[in-house]
Amino acid sequence: MGNVILDVRGLTTKYITRFNEGVYAVDNVSFTLEEGKSLGIAGESGCGKSTLALSLMGYYFPPLHYMSGDIIINGRNISQMAPDDVRLKVLGTEIAYIPQAAMNALNPTQRIIRFVEDVIQAHDPKASKKDIYDLARQRFEILNLSPDVLQKHAVELSGGMKQRTVIAISTILSPKVLIADEPSSALDVSSQKMVIRMLRDLMEMGYIKCMIFITHELPLLYNVTDDIAVMYAGQFVERGTAKEMVFDPLHPYSKGLMESIIVPEAGTREIKLAAIPGTPPNLKSPPEGCRFAARCKYAQPMCQSSSIRFLELDNARNYRCILPEVELREAYGRE
Repeated sequence: MGNVILDVRGLTTKYITRFNEGVYAVDNVSFTLEEGKSLGIAGESGCGKSTLALSLMGYYFPPLHYMSGDIIINGRNISQMAPDDVRLKVLGTEIAYIPQAAMNALNPTQRIIRFVEDVIQAHDPKASKKDIYDLARQRFEILNLSPDVLQKHAVELSGGMKQRTVIAISTILSPKVLIADEPSSALDVSSQKMVIRMLRDLMEMGYIKCMIFITHELPLLYNVTDDIAVMYAGQFVERGTAKEMVFDPLHPYSKGLMESIIVPEAGTREIKLAAIPGTPPNLKSPPEGCRFAARCKYAQPMCQSSSIRFLELDNARNYRCILPEVELREAYGRE
């Protein structure tokens, strides 16, 4: 086992509505991430991916509230730290975040250099403008951005340039962990490939130690990450290598996700896409047993009531189900 940079243990966070109802968007999530590794998190909209990203930052804003669990980054448990300490000592340096719709995250009235100055001076008030500019120029050039971009406003940049600019600003302090929340969703294919390649380059150069890449597209993660975790109704339901999860998913939900994706290969035009029936459970009062049971065609009576634990396989792969691997494969083979 390599050097563990991020260790998440039983993390539970919820939204509290104005009627004082709790919505458990992240429920008892645990995983580790080693130096040099990348983890993809996939799942349908509303499964808790982005809430997990925000929770991992350790900086909670109502209606999101921390409930329990540990978030240990580079040996430091940030889950009990005060928000101001998290902002000054953790965000940007230990963990950084590229948000959804990152292209709209830049204030159009400010020049790009001002964002860089704000990030660096928040952690080092004595940093000179020359040192800041030199660091920014170096990082922007690595991401194939001209230093001239630093003097421009966001409205003067193309979509791909905006995305790379946000990546440069997010990683300017070389964080240990980078969370990229659907960073390529609004880009064309060529720009997506460029962004993905640059994120991997930043890891290889050591500017970031490990990465979490969030998307709803499992095949995309095959080209980006080492491992993939599938999330459903606030919980991880399966984790394995990218190859295993894309070509040999075990959990019925993971399998359903893959079967519902359009594959642009010859001879697949006439293949009817599979659909997962039903809807996700209400996370104000999640079911006692398997959260996918009501939509699963392999469900058994005990799935509705029993506590579902992870089944560990020999190769460190795991999935949340009562059915052993052999029985699942037999059921899939009969279809």
